[in-house]
Amino acid sequence: MYAVLVTGGKQYRVMQGETLRVEKLDAEAGKAITFDTLLMLGGDDGIKLGDALKGATVTATVKSHGRADKVKIIKFRRRKHHMKHQGHRQHYTEIEITGINASGDNK
Repeated sequence: MYAVLVTGGKQYRVMQGETLRVEKLDAEAGKAITFDTLLMLGGDDGIKLGDALKGATVTATVKSHGRADKVKIIKFRRRKHHMKHQGHRQHYTEIEITGINASGDNK
């Protein structure tokens, strides 16, 4: 079974046991978090969308927090004697998907 969830303005297709990096979440390492904003559930019995997702959740455990590799930004104007350097490191939270709950009950 897989789910498509929304967090940090991005959509992720997740399955149980996967580890992924999402935009920084306000949770301590080792804590369990629940995502209830789902767009789709899929599995052996087909795909569920819309109102069929009421009560469906994805649970995950926060593994760690960190910062991604530096992205270098260079702005250059030819023949104008102008060049500007910038860098950016995005904060992230690494989570492990522990369960996908297709309805309001805990299966």
